[in-house]
Amino acid sequence: MLRKLFILLTMSAFCVYCHAQEFRCSVNVNYQKLQSTTQQYETGDVKIFETMKRAIEDFINGRHWTNLELEQNERLDCSINIILSQRTSATDFGGQISIQLRRPVFNSNYTSGLFNYMEGNNDFTFSFNESQPLEFDPNTFYDNLSSTLAYYCYIMLGMYFDSFGPNGGEAFFEMARNIAQTAGTSSNKGWKPSDSQKSRYWFVENHTNSAYEALHSVYYFYYRLGLDMMTKDQPTARQNIIESLRYLQQVHKKRSNLLSVTQFVDVNMAEIVSIFTPAPAEEQKTVYMIIKEVSPINVTKMKDWNVK
Repeated sequence: MLRKLFILLTMSAFCVYCHAQEFRCSVNVNYQKLQSTTQQYETGDVKIFETMKRAIEDFINGRHWTNLELEQNERLDCSINIILSQRTSATDFGGQISIQLRRPVFNSNYTSGLFNYMEGNNDFTFSFNESQPLEFDPNTFYDNLSSTLAYYCYIMLGMYFDSFGPNGGEAFFEMARNIAQTAGTSSNKGWKPSDSQKSRYWFVENHTNSAYEALHSVYYFYYRLGLDMMTKDQPTARQNIIESLRYLQQVHKKRSNLLSVTQFVDVNMAEIVSIFTPAPAEEQKTVYMIIKEVSPINVTKMKDWNVK
Protein backbone atom coordinates (compact mmCIF):
# COMPACT_ATOMS: atom_id res chain seq x y z
CA MET A 1 0.00 0.00 0.00
CA LEU A 2 2.77 2.44 0.94
CA ARG A 3 4.63 1.67 -2.28
CA LYS A 4 1.51 2.34 -4.36
CA LEU A 5 1.02 5.63 -2.52
CA PHE A 6 4.63 6.61 -3.24
CA ILE A 7 4.15 5.84 -6.94
CA LEU A 8 0.97 7.91 -7.11
CA LEU A 9 2.66 10.84 -5.41
CA THR A 10 5.62 10.65 -7.75
CA MET A 11 3.50 10.35 -10.88
CA SER A 12 1.76 13.59 -9.92
CA ALA A 13 5.06 15.45 -10.32
CA PHE A 14 3.80 17.67 -13.09
CA CYS A 15 0.91 19.15 -11.14
CA VAL A 16 2.53 19.59 -7.73
CA TYR A 17 4.80 22.50 -6.90
CA CYS A 18 7.96 21.81 -4.94
CA HIS A 19 10.66 24.12 -3.64
CA ALA A 20 13.80 22.54 -5.04
CA GLN A 21 14.80 21.00 -8.32
CA GLU A 22 16.37 17.57 -8.39
CA PHE A 23 19.42 17.91 -10.64
CA ARG A 24 22.78 19.62 -10.58
CA CYS A 25 23.74 18.80 -14.15
CA SER A 26 26.57 20.18 -16.26
CA VAL A 27 26.28 19.92 -20.04
CA ASN A 28 28.93 19.92 -22.74
CA VAL A 29 28.17 20.22 -26.45
CA ASN A 30 31.15 19.01 -28.46
CA TYR A 31 31.06 20.20 -32.09
CA GLN A 32 34.70 19.51 -33.04
CA LYS A 33 33.74 16.81 -35.54
CA LEU A 34 31.64 19.36 -37.42
CA GLN A 35 34.67 21.64 -37.78
CA SER A 36 36.45 19.05 -39.92
CA THR A 37 33.52 18.52 -42.28
CA THR A 38 31.52 20.57 -44.73
CA GLN A 39 28.28 20.03 -42.84
CA GLN A 40 27.23 23.67 -42.85
CA TYR A 41 29.65 24.58 -40.11
CA GLU A 42 30.85 28.17 -39.95
CA THR A 43 32.68 30.09 -37.24
CA GLY A 44 29.59 32.15 -36.55
CA ASP A 45 27.66 29.01 -35.74
CA VAL A 46 29.41 28.65 -32.37
CA LYS A 47 26.60 30.70 -30.86
CA ILE A 48 23.99 28.01 -31.51
CA PHE A 49 26.08 25.42 -29.66
CA GLU A 50 26.46 27.71 -26.66
CA THR A 51 22.72 28.39 -26.71
CA MET A 52 22.07 24.64 -26.98
CA LYS A 53 24.21 23.96 -23.91
CA ARG A 54 22.40 26.60 -21.83
CA ALA A 55 18.96 25.45 -23.01
CA ILE A 56 19.68 21.83 -22.02
CA GLU A 57 21.06 22.81 -18.62
CA ASP A 58 18.02 25.00 -17.97
CA PHE A 59 15.69 22.22 -19.10
CA ILE A 60 17.22 19.70 -16.69
CA ASN A 61 18.17 21.87 -13.73
CA GLY A 62 15.25 24.29 -13.79
CA ARG A 63 12.41 21.78 -14.07
CA HIS A 64 10.56 19.93 -11.29
CA TRP A 65 10.79 16.24 -12.19
CA THR A 66 9.19 14.93 -8.99
CA ASN A 67 7.14 16.19 -6.07
CA LEU A 68 10.03 15.54 -3.68
CA GLU A 69 11.81 18.35 -1.88
CA LEU A 70 15.57 17.94 -2.09
CA GLU A 71 18.12 20.12 -0.35
CA GLN A 72 20.91 21.66 -2.40
CA ASN A 73 23.39 18.97 -1.31
CA GLU A 74 20.89 16.22 -2.15
CA ARG A 75 20.52 17.10 -5.81
CA LEU A 76 21.68 14.52 -8.32
CA ASP A 77 25.21 15.28 -9.49
CA CYS A 78 25.40 14.42 -13.18
CA SER A 79 26.88 15.48 -16.48
CA ILE A 80 25.79 15.11 -20.08
CA ASN A 81 28.06 15.20 -23.08
CA ILE A 82 26.63 15.57 -26.58
CA ILE A 83 29.10 14.83 -29.37
CA LEU A 84 27.84 16.22 -32.66
CA SER A 85 28.98 14.50 -35.84
CA GLN A 86 26.24 15.45 -38.29
CA ARG A 87 24.44 18.60 -39.28
CA THR A 88 21.93 18.11 -42.07
CA SER A 89 20.33 21.56 -41.84
CA ALA A 90 20.54 24.74 -39.79
CA THR A 91 18.51 23.11 -37.00
CA ASP A 92 19.00 19.35 -37.47
CA PHE A 93 21.84 17.46 -35.78
CA GLY A 94 23.10 13.96 -35.13
CA GLY A 95 25.72 12.30 -32.97
CA GLN A 96 26.09 10.62 -29.59
CA ILE A 97 24.96 11.38 -26.07
CA SER A 98 26.69 10.18 -22.92
CA ILE A 99 25.45 10.47 -19.35
CA GLN A 100 27.32 10.23 -16.06
CA LEU A 101 25.67 10.13 -12.63
CA ARG A 102 27.61 10.23 -9.39
CA ARG A 103 26.39 9.34 -5.89
CA PRO A 104 27.83 10.60 -2.61
CA VAL A 105 28.85 7.96 -0.07
CA PHE A 106 27.70 8.54 3.51
CA ASN A 107 30.21 9.85 6.07
CA SER A 108 32.90 10.47 3.46
CA ASN A 109 34.04 12.89 0.78
CA TYR A 110 33.93 10.07 -1.75
CA THR A 111 31.53 9.90 -4.67
CA SER A 112 30.81 6.66 -6.50
CA GLY A 113 29.76 6.25 -10.11
CA LEU A 114 26.15 5.15 -10.44
CA PHE A 115 25.52 5.53 -14.16
CA ASN A 116 28.02 6.00 -16.97
CA TYR A 117 26.55 5.34 -20.37
CA MET A 118 27.18 6.30 -23.97
CA GLU A 119 24.74 5.55 -26.74
CA GLY A 120 25.79 4.06 -30.05
CA ASN A 121 27.29 6.31 -32.71
CA ASN A 122 24.66 8.38 -34.57
CA ASP A 123 21.83 6.88 -32.48
CA PHE A 124 20.92 10.40 -31.38
CA THR A 125 19.35 12.76 -33.92
CA PHE A 126 17.42 15.87 -32.98
CA SER A 127 16.31 19.33 -33.98
CA PHE A 128 17.19 22.46 -32.07
CA ASN A 129 15.88 25.94 -32.80
CA GLU A 130 17.39 28.76 -30.76
CA SER A 131 14.14 30.69 -30.77
CA GLN A 132 11.99 27.84 -29.42
CA PRO A 133 12.07 26.64 -25.80
CA LEU A 134 12.39 22.95 -25.01
CA GLU A 135 9.00 21.57 -24.01
CA PHE A 136 8.10 18.31 -22.34
CA ASP A 137 5.01 16.38 -21.32
CA PRO A 138 5.24 12.69 -20.37
CA ASN A 139 2.29 11.81 -22.59
CA THR A 140 3.16 13.94 -25.61
CA PHE A 141 6.05 13.74 -28.03
CA TYR A 142 7.24 17.27 -28.80
CA ASP A 143 10.72 16.56 -30.11
CA ASN A 144 13.50 14.00 -29.79
CA LEU A 145 15.84 16.23 -27.78
CA SER A 146 13.44 16.92 -24.91
CA SER A 147 12.15 13.33 -24.83
CA THR A 148 15.67 11.88 -24.73
CA LEU A 149 16.75 14.25 -21.97
CA ALA A 150 13.60 13.54 -19.93
CA TYR A 151 14.03 9.80 -20.43
CA TYR A 152 17.55 9.86 -19.00
CA CYS A 153 16.49 12.14 -16.14
CA TYR A 154 14.00 9.51 -15.02
CA ILE A 155 16.48 6.70 -15.57
CA MET A 156 18.92 8.55 -13.30
CA LEU A 157 16.22 9.22 -10.71
CA GLY A 158 15.28 5.55 -10.79
CA MET A 159 18.82 4.34 -10.22
CA TYR A 160 19.51 6.99 -7.59
CA PHE A 161 16.47 6.15 -5.47
CA ASP A 162 16.97 2.40 -5.97
CA SER A 163 20.34 2.92 -4.32
CA PHE A 164 18.69 4.34 -1.19
CA GLY A 165 15.74 2.00 -0.66
CA PRO A 166 14.30 -1.31 -1.88
CA ASN A 167 12.64 -0.62 -5.25
CA GLY A 168 12.86 3.07 -4.44
CA GLY A 169 13.16 4.01 -8.10
CA GLU A 170 10.20 2.02 -9.39
CA ALA A 171 7.97 5.00 -10.19
CA PHE A 172 10.75 6.79 -12.05
CA PHE A 173 11.55 3.80 -14.24
CA GLU A 174 7.85 3.61 -15.09
CA MET A 175 7.98 7.25 -16.16
CA ALA A 176 10.99 6.50 -18.36
CA ARG A 177 9.13 3.58 -19.91
CA ASN A 178 6.14 5.80 -20.64
CA ILE A 179 8.41 8.31 -22.37
CA ALA A 180 10.05 5.55 -24.41
CA GLN A 181 6.68 4.16 -25.49
CA THR A 182 5.41 7.59 -26.52
CA ALA A 183 8.62 8.50 -28.37
CA GLY A 184 8.65 5.05 -29.99
CA THR A 185 5.72 6.10 -32.16
CA SER A 186 7.95 8.70 -33.85
CA SER A 187 10.40 8.04 -36.65
CA ASN A 188 13.41 8.89 -34.50
CA LYS A 189 16.08 6.25 -34.04
CA GLY A 190 16.92 4.89 -30.60
CA TRP A 191 13.50 4.13 -29.15
CA LYS A 192 12.55 0.83 -30.75
CA PRO A 193 13.87 -2.62 -29.75
CA SER A 194 15.00 -3.23 -33.32
CA ASP A 195 17.08 -0.04 -33.52
CA SER A 196 20.13 -1.44 -31.73
CA GLN A 197 21.18 -3.49 -28.70
CA LYS A 198 21.83 -0.21 -26.89
CA SER A 199 18.52 1.43 -27.74
CA ARG A 200 16.68 3.32 -25.02
CA TYR A 201 13.97 0.71 -25.20
CA TRP A 202 16.23 -2.02 -23.84
CA PHE A 203 17.69 -0.16 -20.89
CA VAL A 204 14.34 0.78 -19.42
CA GLU A 205 12.95 -2.66 -20.31
CA ASN A 206 15.64 -4.22 -18.11
CA HIS A 207 14.51 -2.08 -15.17
CA THR A 208 10.76 -2.63 -15.55
CA ASN A 209 10.70 -6.32 -16.54
CA SER A 210 9.62 -8.40 -13.52
CA ALA A 211 11.98 -11.18 -14.65
CA TYR A 212 14.90 -8.92 -13.73
CA GLU A 213 13.45 -7.64 -10.46
CA ALA A 214 16.66 -8.57 -8.62
CA LEU A 215 18.40 -5.77 -10.49
CA HIS A 216 16.87 -3.23 -8.09
CA SER A 217 18.37 -5.06 -5.12
CA VAL A 218 21.79 -4.81 -6.81
CA TYR A 219 21.77 -1.04 -6.38
CA TYR A 220 20.37 -1.10 -2.85
CA PHE A 221 22.81 -3.68 -1.49
CA TYR A 222 25.83 -2.26 -3.32
CA TYR A 223 25.36 1.41 -2.44
CA ARG A 224 23.15 1.76 0.65
CA LEU A 225 24.11 -1.40 2.52
CA GLY A 226 27.60 -1.61 1.04
CA LEU A 227 29.42 1.63 0.27
CA ASP A 228 27.45 3.69 2.79
CA MET A 229 28.52 1.28 5.55
CA MET A 230 32.22 1.14 4.67
CA THR A 231 33.28 3.71 7.28
CA LYS A 232 31.16 2.02 9.97
CA ASP A 233 31.61 -1.73 9.45
CA GLN A 234 33.80 -2.81 6.53
CA PRO A 235 33.35 -6.61 6.89
CA THR A 236 29.55 -6.29 6.86
CA ALA A 237 29.70 -3.75 4.05
CA ARG A 238 31.80 -6.12 1.92
CA GLN A 239 29.36 -8.97 2.58
CA ASN A 240 26.51 -6.76 1.40
CA ILE A 241 28.45 -5.85 -1.74
CA ILE A 242 28.98 -9.55 -2.39
CA GLU A 243 25.23 -10.00 -1.92
CA SER A 244 24.63 -7.29 -4.51
CA LEU A 245 26.84 -9.21 -6.93
CA ARG A 246 24.83 -12.38 -6.24
CA TYR A 247 21.69 -10.46 -7.21
CA LEU A 248 23.51 -9.37 -10.37
CA GLN A 249 24.34 -13.01 -11.01
CA GLN A 250 20.64 -13.90 -10.68
CA VAL A 251 19.77 -11.37 -13.37
CA HIS A 252 22.57 -12.66 -15.58
CA LYS A 253 21.24 -16.22 -15.28
CA LYS A 254 17.87 -15.01 -16.53
CA ARG A 255 19.50 -13.55 -19.63
CA SER A 256 23.17 -13.17 -20.47
CA ASN A 257 24.73 -9.99 -21.85
CA LEU A 258 21.94 -7.85 -20.45
CA LEU A 259 22.57 -4.16 -21.08
CA SER A 260 21.95 -3.11 -17.48
CA VAL A 261 24.29 -5.80 -16.10
CA THR A 262 27.08 -4.74 -18.46
CA GLN A 263 26.58 -1.10 -17.48
CA PHE A 264 26.79 -1.89 -13.75
CA VAL A 265 30.02 -3.88 -14.09
CA ASP A 266 31.62 -1.29 -16.37
CA VAL A 267 30.88 1.49 -13.90
CA ASN A 268 31.87 -0.33 -10.72
CA MET A 269 34.61 -2.80 -11.64
CA ALA A 270 37.55 -0.61 -10.63
CA GLU A 271 35.83 0.19 -7.35
CA ILE A 272 35.10 -3.48 -6.65
CA VAL A 273 38.75 -4.36 -7.24
CA SER A 274 39.83 -1.59 -4.87
CA ILE A 275 37.44 -2.72 -2.14
CA PHE A 276 38.33 -6.41 -2.26
CA THR A 277 42.07 -6.27 -2.94
CA PRO A 278 42.78 -6.04 0.85
CA ALA A 279 39.90 -8.42 1.69
CA PRO A 280 40.28 -12.06 2.83
CA ALA A 281 41.05 -14.60 0.11
CA GLU A 282 37.68 -16.30 0.55
CA GLU A 283 35.85 -13.05 -0.28
CA GLN A 284 38.13 -12.45 -3.24
CA LYS A 285 37.38 -15.89 -4.62
CA THR A 286 33.63 -15.37 -4.28
CA VAL A 287 33.79 -12.05 -6.14
CA TYR A 288 36.14 -13.51 -8.74
CA MET A 289 33.80 -16.42 -9.54
CA ILE A 290 30.78 -14.14 -9.90
CA ILE A 291 32.58 -11.69 -12.18
CA LYS A 292 34.02 -14.57 -14.19
CA GLU A 293 30.49 -15.72 -14.93
CA VAL A 294 28.83 -12.33 -15.37
CA SER A 295 31.59 -10.43 -17.19
CA PRO A 296 34.55 -12.64 -18.17
CA ILE A 297 36.31 -9.76 -19.91
CA ASN A 298 36.95 -8.18 -16.49
CA VAL A 299 38.67 -11.20 -14.94
CA THR A 300 42.13 -9.83 -15.81
CA LYS A 301 41.50 -6.87 -13.50
CA MET A 302 41.64 -9.30 -10.56
CA LYS A 303 44.88 -11.00 -11.64
CA ASP A 304 46.69 -10.12 -8.40
CA TRP A 305 44.13 -11.75 -6.15
CA ASN A 306 44.67 -15.00 -4.30
CA VAL A 307 41.90 -17.03 -5.97
CA LYS A 308 43.55 -20.44 -6.41
